[in-house]
Amino acid sequence: MRLVRSVAAGHRVIDPVVAAAVLNPPLNPLTERERQVLRAAAEGLPAREIADRLYLAHGTVRNRMSAILRKTGARNRLEAIRRAQERGWL
Repeated sequence: MRLVRSVAAGHRVIDPVVAAAVLNPPLNPLTERERQVLRAAAEGLPAREIADRLYLAHGTVRNRMSAILRKTGARNRLEAIRRAQERGWL
């Protein structure tokens, strides 16, 4: 009831969960190796060239990219790159 009165009086009310999310953004969930893979993907390199550059197996690059997509909530590598850049993870 106090919140209703506060809003009626013209005050702003912010949900504490929302405030915490804004004030404490999530830490970067990507590992250093995942960031390296994503940076190379951002340069437009295909998975085989990323593997050669980072001395990884092609399958490892695909596995890393799958983890990156899961962690960023992206559907494809371009979306993952965009989301990671927006969040300051790259």
